[in-house]
Amino acid sequence: MATHSLAAVASSPLTLDPSPNAAAAMRKRSFFLLDHRPHTSTPATPPLDSSSGPNRMSAAAAAAGAAQPLRRRKAPSSSRPRWQTALSVAAKNAALLAVFLYLGDLAWRWAHPAPPPLLDQAALAGYNARVADVEASLTRAFRMLQVQLEAIDRKIDGEVSAARGELTALLEEKRLDLEVQLKRLDARTEELNDAFGGFKRMEFLRKDEFDKFWNEVKESLGSASGVEVDLDQVRTLAREIAMREIEKHAADGIGRADHAVVSAGGRVVRHSEAYDAGTRSILSAFRGGDNADPQKMLQPSFGEPGQCFPLQGSSGFVEIKLRKGIIPDAITLEHVSKDVAYDISTAPKDCRVSGWYQKTPNEASGHAASAKMSVLTKFTYDLDKKNVQTFDITTPDVGIINMVRFDFTSNHGSSVLTCIYRIRVHGHEPVSPGISGYQS
Repeated sequence: MATHSLAAVASSPLTLDPSPNAAAAMRKRSFFLLDHRPHTSTPATPPLDSSSGPNRMSAAAAAAGAAQPLRRRKAPSSSRPRWQTALSVAAKNAALLAVFLYLGDLAWRWAHPAPPPLLDQAALAGYNARVADVEASLTRAFRMLQVQLEAIDRKIDGEVSAARGELTALLEEKRLDLEVQLKRLDARTEELNDAFGGFKRMEFLRKDEFDKFWNEVKESLGSASGVEVDLDQVRTLAREIAMREIEKHAADGIGRADHAVVSAGGRVVRHSEAYDAGTRSILSAFRGGDNADPQKMLQPSFGEPGQCFPLQGSSGFVEIKLRKGIIPDAITLEHVSKDVAYDISTAPKDCRVSGWYQKTPNEASGHAASAKMSVLTKFTYDLDKKNVQTFDITTPDVGIINMVRFDFTSNHGSSVLTCIYRIRVHGHEPVSPGISGYQS
């Protein structure tokens, strides 16, 4: 065994072999002696006798070197006991279980981290102090920012106020300028309206009408179509035409038959409330005396102020029975001229004329008579025109009527009374002898 060899070497006297092979052999021998365990099957080396001389020492070393290759061979393993095998398996299972437990513990710690350690009071106080410092710093920064924002707001308000003032001044200037321009435009519009009204009042002849008139002039003068008309002949014809027109207008002023005149049988059958003569005695001259007669509205007034019938207020009506049934053509309303009127505000302004046929008890009905009241025309009496104004009937296909209702809804300013000087109804009698017979 190795222990015996080491003891034998230690007890033998040391001899130095100067050869290098001996030293190497010694190193190899010591290595094998230290690393190899003793084996039961290796025969024991007989102990060396220390009393031997150097020859015995060399012989022992040689015997040891010869036996060395035998120790390097692996002896055949003997069968281990069963309890060692069971113990080895149990140890391996325990080690594997320990590894599994370790991994499970790591997974549990990873899934359920431990709560952070509680800070001590000193650290918590320091943390609170730092938080308080941060809050104070933020508060100061917020206050500074708020002050800056307020300054910016004041600056913006000042600039906006200045801009608003400038814009207001500019708009006011533009408004005044626009008002001036509008006034000028209104003035020009009024001038154009006056001019247009003048053109409308001027009765121009169309070319065909003038040619017809000129042919009539030539025929009246007895001239052929190819012969020039003498100027003296034209003057003579114009004089004759003017005289005929004078005679025509001298007949009741307009030269048209009035079917509502009192002298021919027309009469006022009903009217709105008359103006009370006792309450306004100063206006008695306007009414032609205290006993004002409503029939004055159907009589010639000859343009005299006060020869009218006054009605209460600024609106009213008058119903007139005509002398006989007619087909109406026009209505004429007369007021005193504004050149001689004392108060032109009493003239009626917005008017409406309606008509219908009213049968007598013993009268047979006619197919052309209009028994239902219908509006004949609407008009406005204009003070800027002549005092006698005629308005055509605008309703088409008007039947025979013998009743006329004159309504005025406003006048030219007076709220006390409205004066009616004269109302005339123009038209022509029906051509059917049957209808005209029973209407007369």
